[in-house]
Amino acid sequence: MNIHEYQAKELLAKYNVAVPKGIAAMSVAEAVNAAEELKSDLFVVKAQIHAGGRGAGHFKNNPEGKGGVRLCKTIDGVKEAAEAMIGQTLVTKQTGPEGKEVQRLYVTDGVDIEKEYYCSVLLDRATSRVTLMASTEGGMDIEEVAEKTPEKIHKVAIDPATGLQPFHARKIAFALGLEGAAMKSAVKFFVSLYQCYTDLDAAIVEINPMIVSGGEVMALDAKMTFDDNALFRRKDVAAMRDETEEDEKELQAHKYDLSYVALDGNIGCMVNGAGLAMSTMDIIKLYGGEPANFLDVGGGADEEKVTAAFKIILSDPNVKGVLVNIFGGIMKCDVIAKGVIAAAKQIDISVPLVVRLEGTNVEEGKKILNSSGLDIIAANDLADAAEKVVQATKNAMSRAA
Repeated sequence: MNIHEYQAKELLAKYNVAVPKGIAAMSVAEAVNAAEELKSDLFVVKAQIHAGGRGAGHFKNNPEGKGGVRLCKTIDGVKEAAEAMIGQTLVTKQTGPEGKEVQRLYVTDGVDIEKEYYCSVLLDRATSRVTLMASTEGGMDIEEVAEKTPEKIHKVAIDPATGLQPFHARKIAFALGLEGAAMKSAVKFFVSLYQCYTDLDAAIVEINPMIVSGGEVMALDAKMTFDDNALFRRKDVAAMRDETEEDEKELQAHKYDLSYVALDGNIGCMVNGAGLAMSTMDIIKLYGGEPANFLDVGGGADEEKVTAAFKIILSDPNVKGVLVNIFGGIMKCDVIAKGVIAAAKQIDISVPLVVRLEGTNVEEGKKILNSSGLDIIAANDLADAAEKVVQATKNAMSRAA
C-alpha cells in the first residue's frame, strides 16, 4: 500500500525524523489557509499523487507550464499555484501519458539547502536483511545512480537481532562525508528512520532528497509503502489508504483477495500461481500478443472468487480476448470451470475465450465446460493456448474493424 508524501512525513515526525513544517490541503482555500498558518518567507506547494518526478512533470492542460512542485514567495503565489494544480491531471515519468488527477496538495516551509543526499530503508533480498542505503547523489533517480556510479551508493545490512546500532549510522554518515553537527543529526535521523520502518511494517521508506539545512539533517521529500499482509495490525496506517489513487479493478481484486495488476495489452489472463501467471504473460508476448493484466486467483480460490476474477478481467474495455490457464493442484479444474460458467451467466462474454486446464479433476472440468453451451476454444498445452488466444483476438478485432 502506498501513501502520500504528507502522510509519510506525519508518520516520520512521530518518530522524531526531522521534516519541514507542512500542512495538507484539499482545496485552493485550504492551501491559502495553510500558507497563512505557516507564516513563512518562502513556501513550497506540492501536488500529492502516488508517483515520483512531480517537479519535472507537466499538467495536461498546460504542457509547457510548470510542474507539480512550485516555490512561492507570497500567499498570493500559493493561491495561484493551487489553482493551477487542484483538479488538473499531472503527467510524470511514473504516471505514464494518462497522468493522475491532483486532488490534494501539500504546502510546506521553504528551507535553505546546503547539500542533498539520498537515503532509504528497505529489504535487500540478496542478503535477506533490512538494509540502510544512502548516497551523496540526492534528488536523482537512484536506479540510474546504481547503474552508472554504483560506488556512490553505501549500504549496511542490519542484523534483525540487534537492529540498527549507532555505529551503523555513523558508518553511513562518514561515507556521505558528514561531520560535526550534521554527523550527530544524521545518526539520530538514521536510527529513527529504521525504527519507523520496523514498527510500521513498511516495505520501503525512501527519503529523496535528504538534506542538510543549518547543520540539521531532514527529509525534504518522503515515500513510504507498506506490507499489505501486515495492515490488519496497523489500522492507523490502513486508514491512510487513498483509493482514488488506485485502479478500480485492482480495488475490486483486493476485496476478493485476488492478485491483480492492470497492464496495457488486450488479452486478459486468469491463472493460478504467480509463476504460471508470469509464464503465461511471457508466452502471450512470444506469440505476438500483449497481456492486459496479471491475475492470480491463488490456490485456495472458490467459485465466488473465480467469478469475481472473470468480471474484473472483462470490465477492462481494452480486453479483446481471454486466456484461462489453470494447473490444478490445490486449485481444482472443476472449480475453475464452474466459476467460468457462473461468470458467463452474469455477464455477456463477447470476446474469444481460450481455456487450458491440466491437473486435479481436469477431465471433470473439461466435461463441465463442454456441456455448458459456451463458445470456448479448448487448448492442449500452454503454447497451444497462447497461439490460439492471440490468433482469435486478432480475428475478433479484424471483424470489429
